[in-house]
Amino acid sequence: MTTVTPLDNLREEAHIMTTLLDLLKQEQQMLVSAEIEGLDVVTSKKTALITQMTLLSAQRHRALGKAGFPAEEAGMEAWIAASGDASIAQAWAALLETTREAKELNRVNGMLINKQINNTQGALAALRPTAGGQTYSATGMSNPIPRSRGFLAG
Repeated sequence: MTTVTPLDNLREEAHIMTTLLDLLKQEQQMLVSAEIEGLDVVTSKKTALITQMTLLSAQRHRALGKAGFPAEEAGMEAWIAASGDASIAQAWAALLETTREAKELNRVNGMLINKQINNTQGALAALRPTAGGQTYSATGMSNPIPRSRGFLAG
């Protein structure tokens, strides 16, 4: 019977987080250049990677608990300190740094998405006729917007 340790999935977590970071960079480029069509694919890939990370993190937390450490990130720090292995500490620090970068990039991408939404809403508002405004006929002549008459049943 093999013993599962918090280290078992650390490399896979690091690989997935690096892949997620690259995907977030791609998403940002698409948002900046307004290539909105490809965002659906990026979003589904991000969702799959985040699901994988969640599962791996849960496995790591269970392994920490079984090893007698708190089943959380602080437990990982304690487990690494108890192991005394500098390479594990470096791998963990690299994963945390990549995670911080991904969170910041995700925050910025969220702001870019909000900007795109605001631009789209502004464009739609400009296309909607205002009350008492005018529209243009097929010949380009302005026509006042006809006012609707209420229907009275009596």
